[in-house]
Amino acid sequence: MIQEHYVWEWPVRITHWVNFISIIVLSVTGFYIGAPFVDVPSTSQFVMGWMRAIHFAFGYAFALSILVRFIWGFVGNPHCRWWPEFLPWLTRKGWKNIRGTFLFYTFWRRLPPHVVGHNALAAIAYSVIYVLCVVQIVTGFALYGQFAPHGVWNGILNPVLTTFGPQGVRLTHHVIMWLLLGFAIHHIYSAWLMDVKERCGTISSIFSGNKFIESEDV
Repeated sequence: MIQEHYVWEWPVRITHWVNFISIIVLSVTGFYIGAPFVDVPSTSQFVMGWMRAIHFAFGYAFALSILVRFIWGFVGNPHCRWWPEFLPWLTRKGWKNIRGTFLFYTFWRRLPPHVVGHNALAAIAYSVIYVLCVVQIVTGFALYGQFAPHGVWNGILNPVLTTFGPQGVRLTHHVIMWLLLGFAIHHIYSAWLMDVKERCGTISSIFSGNKFIESEDV
């Protein structure tokens, strides 16, 4: 029997959409900061200044969103907690789901394992993505601190610049941007795939928080 089950709590849904919007805005403005693609007749239009201001504002929003999601991984419901949701390799059941999901993704299995929250491989991927987000935030604020030598961020993150060099930090920041954009494309595709195969409302659940689950799987 199919039941409507509340899976994604509101902090999870809000941070999801803040992250999505932030990654898009940060990517566009970051492209412009690195290689301006808008021709302006006069510097008085302050296009670069606006791009940088928007980039920094959404950088703060992105950092705050990741922090909230990290905290909620300790206090939220079981479907969004770090343990056991995002560490499936630490349990026998988790390894079973990893194997079953891998067989489904490689076309050796017709249907994926039935899970309420994230499947095991998705959970592992999200764990890696959160690490990349943290590195992106650290490198971003380290670069930001260069332009305010006596500011807070330079005082905290200057060791990052002195260790890896400004160009190394900038390159890391740029590469991770591409990795996050690539993940976003795959994330949309895999969510659509699971929605079609499991028919559990995966896509709509990120708006409502509810999924449709077989009673024995709840």
